[in-house]
Amino acid sequence: MSPFFIITFILLYFSILLTISWYTGRNATSQSYYLGNKKSPWFLVAFGLIGDSLSGVTFISIPGAVAKDQFSYMQIVLGYLIGYIVIAKVLLPLYYKLNLTSIYSFLGQRLGTSSEKTGSFFFLLSRLIGAAFRLYISAAVLQIFIFDQWGMPFAVTSTIVIGLILLYTYRGGIRTLVWTDSVQSLFLLAGVIFSIIAICNTLDLGLSDIFSTIQNSKYSQVFFWNWQEKNFFFKQFLSGVFIAIVMTGLDQNMMQKNLSCKSLPDAQKNIYVYSSIAVFVNLFFVMLGALLYIYADAKGISIPAKTDELFPLLALNYLGSFAAVVFILGITAATFSSADSVLTTLTTSFCIDFLKVNSSNENAKEKKIRHIVHIAFAVLLLLIIILFREINNDAVINTVFRVAGYTYGPLLGLFAFGLYTKISVKDKFVPVVCILAPLLSYLLDTNSVKLFNGYKFGFEILLLNGLITFAGLLLLKKNLK
Repeated sequence: MSPFFIITFILLYFSILLTISWYTGRNATSQSYYLGNKKSPWFLVAFGLIGDSLSGVTFISIPGAVAKDQFSYMQIVLGYLIGYIVIAKVLLPLYYKLNLTSIYSFLGQRLGTSSEKTGSFFFLLSRLIGAAFRLYISAAVLQIFIFDQWGMPFAVTSTIVIGLILLYTYRGGIRTLVWTDSVQSLFLLAGVIFSIIAICNTLDLGLSDIFSTIQNSKYSQVFFWNWQEKNFFFKQFLSGVFIAIVMTGLDQNMMQKNLSCKSLPDAQKNIYVYSSIAVFVNLFFVMLGALLYIYADAKGISIPAKTDELFPLLALNYLGSFAAVVFILGITAATFSSADSVLTTLTTSFCIDFLKVNSSNENAKEKKIRHIVHIAFAVLLLLIIILFREINNDAVINTVFRVAGYTYGPLLGLFAFGLYTKISVKDKFVPVVCILAPLLSYLLDTNSVKLFNGYKFGFEILLLNGLITFAGLLLLKKNLK
């Protein structure tokens, strides 16, 4: 397929987003930027969260991982459902009661300024690295299969991508993102579903044949019961519970649009609907992965050493023009829906938690500061993406991304401590605890086989990280007279 055709398609896609941005960004105020004037329709927020929770990495990695992990990822997804109930019943009522814009303001009210800034810092660090990693992976795929043919440098490609995101988030903020993310979720779902259809047409599989073909393949096992392995059911299920709580309920990026709903009941409906849709979306992803491997086996196609390359390889080279367009549509939507809101939420957290900007009624100076911060984060995101490219070492980059995941543990410990104890702490020492906890967790994780008789940590390392943080905060208890 012609790279010119693909780039034309991508530009048309962005023209839709920019049109929405222009329309929703007119007469935007600080309340529009931060919380969409508290008028976001809950069903749009719910649907938009699908794209926001996924990424270009998800789009290509979950299908690629099916050969090794089969359908075990669904064990984590089932755990998500319990986590989302906790968010709806515990966290959202708290956020609405305190009328928060940045959720880390709760830590400031409950534990102190250092705790608030620590929570915000870990969010900023996690999301910056995470967003850069996801954009890097997706941009690298597009670079290899499209832009390298034009001789376009990766730095130029990345600059254009970040520039486009900046254009449609700069003014409208959350009010714009509620609509653009819904559109992108639609394209993402279309990408997955039509990819499945394209493969089934090539293999002459009817609707009823899809399920039987997958079920009879070597890729369809869902539940695993070896307690020492990372894919043990209860490890993954429990991890799913806490991943949802931390990476959705304690993450400003995921919560800010929820807080833009008209009321708490609307926000709760949004979470319940979103969680139900998310189960089916993730099921589609693992089904797609199984079908990709079944197709490759049937056609005698060699599996790439890097399984992340399987989906783009087949879509762009073997499955025909329709599948190629669908893949580009899906990965573009997945990439930008997970990255665009990051600029807005990073700006929100930094402005409120560090600069103490008045989000409900900015003055001219504060508005200017907010614009500068928004642009600064865009530049910083671009620099990290280019740095990843310069490193050009997947092992190093994946390690950096993995280490960033450890920063969610302190958030779990901080919020749990604030919610379920009434203990006052020596606030100035909280950053020390929150730095030591993930370091200790990382050491335990990397040496678990030797230390614990062959036991391998999975995502449950997040829970251990939170427990260490909680225990450390207990040591900081103030001796009140």
